[in-house]
Amino acid sequence: MPLRAKIRSPASAGKVEMSSSSKGEEPIRELPGDDPEDVLFNTIYGLRTVELNRPKKLHALNGSMIRKITPRLQEWSKSDMANVVVLKGSGPKAFCAGGDVATLAQLNMEGPEGQQKSADYFALEYKLDHYIATYQKPLVAFMDGITMGGGVGLSMHAPFRIATERTVFAMPETTIGFFPDVGGSFFLPRLNGATGTYLALTSERMKGVNAFYSGIATHYIHSTSLPALESRFAELRFKDYDELPARLELINSTIEEFCTGLPHDEPILLGGARREAIDRCFSHDSVPDIIEALKAETGETKEWAEKTLKTLHQRSPTSVYVTLRQMRLGKTWTLSQAFLREHAMASKFMRHNDFTEGVSALLIRKDGQAPRWQPASLEDIKPTDNIADPFFEVEGEKMMSLLNDEGEWKVYPHAKFSLPTEADVRAVVQLGGKTPKGIVSYLVEATKGKQGVKEVVEEIVNRKTRKDDNGKTVWVEDPRRTLPEES
Repeated sequence: MPLRAKIRSPASAGKVEMSSSSKGEEPIRELPGDDPEDVLFNTIYGLRTVELNRPKKLHALNGSMIRKITPRLQEWSKSDMANVVVLKGSGPKAFCAGGDVATLAQLNMEGPEGQQKSADYFALEYKLDHYIATYQKPLVAFMDGITMGGGVGLSMHAPFRIATERTVFAMPETTIGFFPDVGGSFFLPRLNGATGTYLALTSERMKGVNAFYSGIATHYIHSTSLPALESRFAELRFKDYDELPARLELINSTIEEFCTGLPHDEPILLGGARREAIDRCFSHDSVPDIIEALKAETGETKEWAEKTLKTLHQRSPTSVYVTLRQMRLGKTWTLSQAFLREHAMASKFMRHNDFTEGVSALLIRKDGQAPRWQPASLEDIKPTDNIADPFFEVEGEKMMSLLNDEGEWKVYPHAKFSLPTEADVRAVVQLGGKTPKGIVSYLVEATKGKQGVKEVVEEIVNRKTRKDDNGKTVWVEDPRRTLPEES
């Protein structure tokens, strides 16, 4: 029987030297009126599980849930008995479909006081997301089912993120007049090429194994294997002197034991000609340039480009402009900076028309009418409007605090457990002396035969290398690319 969500006087975690830490603040704890059943906790030997339990809402994240999860994670971080933490959703439909934005939109309609309550919710959410990202115990997220928005914040920063055949990943914020938050400033610009910008601006969904191929998930396992994997986690024993990296290696090898194959009927969606077109179009630094690049697409990517243009014109124009700027600035931010800056941005969106209007049209009114954006269209925005600027102004802003001082890095310390990136493949190509097949074999061996490496590296090699006049394999740089492979 799962332990219910009653918390035992947790202390807040983290150091206090940094201005972003929570010195002097009240610890996060449950409030009267919080739903006692919306998160379930369980203990099986060394395994600790966090199970989101709002199935009728697809486990949409709210303050009540955060006020349970945060102190429980803090409590477990101090326990020598807690070896592994698993985050999951109850039932087969969703891990977490996002934040409870309908409630926030209704608060915003109350005026400045309600808008401040919405901003306070985002501070609570981002503190938890940052704490998960910097957690000092092995943490595994089961991205089984719908994983969007707030659910991405709970999972994307974990060292192990497991996709299944039921995974549906998206950052749909531009659809509702917002921006890809929950650390999207950090992880999206660090995806291969311009794919992060493409996913951010369009809200495109990555389903099933493509959430793995695209670098969002670290592993792909059939959903029927998840209960057995949990049982295996419960049996794991660490040596007392094992540091976190050694423990993560054991978790990684354990997950790989349950990786029993990839679906043969689902090709890599962000690959081949479409991927080349994504880089051509979404590497530009202005929205008008992206639109013109999409209009210029011909041949086999013309239909994709036309569909993408239509999609962009359905999104909040303000959100599209802000999100593009966010993608360019975010690649220079540390993880902690990303959350602090995102909170300032989110607070401003709570006072802007488009968030409340977008959520109201799509989730509250549901009358089939398109949201009434302000400005109404991308074409209504002129370069001299500088429409994104106010969202990035921080002078005089009171920055939220975080729960610890960790996260002052620009690359995930656990990135090695993901599939090889284009930067990884390029480095092997530039070593020289290897055929395309040899490059693939080298990386398969370097990752100890990790599932998915062969498929992903073959796609990258086919798209990004060629033979020079001397028969050597060389990397092909796109002269229009402005994004680095990694920060």
